[in-house]
Amino acid sequence: MRLLNKIVPVCMMLVLFSAFGCAKNVPVYHVSEDIDFSFYKKVAVMPLDNLTNNKYAGDIVRQVVISELLASGLVDVVYPGEVKNSIKDLGIKSVTALSTEQIKALGNSLKAEALIVGSVEEYGNVKMGNASAPQVTLTLMMADADTGSIVWAITQTRGGASFMARHFGARHETISETVMLLVREMVQTLAR
Repeated sequence: MRLLNKIVPVCMMLVLFSAFGCAKNVPVYHVSEDIDFSFYKKVAVMPLDNLTNNKYAGDIVRQVVISELLASGLVDVVYPGEVKNSIKDLGIKSVTALSTEQIKALGNSLKAEALIVGSVEEYGNVKMGNASAPQVTLTLMMADADTGSIVWAITQTRGGASFMARHFGARHETISETVMLLVREMVQTLAR
């Protein structure tokens, strides 16, 4: 009986730790209620602002955003080379802080109804105890090309070592898997 009194509380603690360790990161996002998203047939994904130490993080994430948008079937995406040429032709020095006029000009030049802009805030491994795992934080926004107003915005983080990885050495996602799954979750908020 004494052994049972010791085992039950330990098992209950393990169950609680597992539940808290597996909690899902629920995205917090904004979608304009007065917008019909079926209007947006073609979008242009701008180069992402890279706030990390990995010099390729912005380019890597941008390619995944483009792929996930196309895979979702929600919109067509302007080819990245066309975006680069339009930015150059319009004399835009930085896409991190576009004005309303620049958004309209880019939308017109690219024949896109919306532009997706954003930033990569975190891209790399984080250490939690003796475990290290990839963690990525992204912000994405969609601006209407006619008005320049933001109609969708989301910031989300994914990754870090799970409870099982931290305490039992279980496998965690690779950085590529983390980026792909994070972007997929973010894009799915457009379909709601």
